Amino acid sequence: MTDSKAFPIGTLVLGGFFLLVILVTYLLVKPPAPPPELEGVIRPEFRLLTPFELTDHDGAPFTEQNFQEKWTFVFYGYTSCPDICPATLYVLNSVQNLQQDKAGDAPINMQVLFISVDPGRDTPEKLAAYMAYFNPKFIGATASKAKIDSLSRQFGAGYMIEDETSPGQYLVAHTSAVFLVDPSGRLVASFSQPHYATTINSLYEQIRTYFSAG
Repeated sequence: MTDSKAFPIGTLVLGGFFLLVILVTYLLVKPPAPPPELEGVIRPEFRLLTPFELTDHDGAPFTEQNFQEKWTFVFYGYTSCPDICPATLYVLNSVQNLQQDKAGDAPINMQVLFISVDPGRDTPEKLAAYMAYFNPKFIGATASKAKIDSLSRQFGAGYMIEDETSPGQYLVAHTSAVFLVDPSGRLVASFSQPHYATTINSLYEQIRTYFSAG
């Protein structure tokens, strides 16, 4: 007589639940194929950003919770940047103006976050003045080098502080990409140079349509 053992029902239920969790996670992380015009812009996977904490230009905490319910354009730079930073912030201001012209009012579900990779010089006060120059609704934020490094790795945003040319004077080499975080706090797209307001605005609207359809 063959000795057989009943397979525990609890194990089957647990295994089924585990598979369901994997499937749901996959569907949330792995997007459907984007339209051809968004290839190279939409990320191959939607990465949910893990907890972090910066300090914004008003001295308040800026965390992953501040991404909720808003589309956020994120750009890494520093206020002493001679060229790419002011040019990019000017473009992002133009994108916001295009959205405002279309809606007839300032878009409440869109924000721009400028993360300074130069905390040694970029105080909240200096960031506040810098943001006000481009758009008073823009958010400037920074943190300790360790916190900036941790967050920049999530974005794949590299930077390097160069040698001083004189006391307190130096350049910072940094990524020129603009990143897009969705209202669920996932890194979903990035825009490479050259940056043109009409192009970014068009792609942004296509991305929102793509997500709405999904």
